[in-house]
Amino acid sequence: MITRIVKLTFQETYITDFLNEFEQVKQKVVNFPGCHEMTLLQHHKEPMVFFTYSIWEDEASLERYRTSETFITLWSSIKPMFSCKAEAWSLNPQFHGTNESVKKQ
Repeated sequence: MITRIVKLTFQETYITDFLNEFEQVKQKVVNFPGCHEMTLLQHHKEPMVFFTYSIWEDEASLERYRTSETFITLWSSIKPMFSCKAEAWSLNPQFHGTNESVKKQ
């Protein structure tokens, strides 16, 4: 499994445009072969900063997505909205825990 985190920083005037673009493509991404899950996160103090957090079967699955029409179309439409270059990390999970008391509520 590969965990992929991508930081996207938008010009403030494009936040709504980005969210609309994301809404149109999110199910295609999460249903892409090899994608196990995806989350979009927005920074709580800097609303122009977003992160995607996704879990992929392997590096080959992630690469197939990155060369897919879905990704290329999305990226070409949102890239002009960035206020700075996107940052991305591919990570190997080492630990995932859940607080048992939270699960009981």
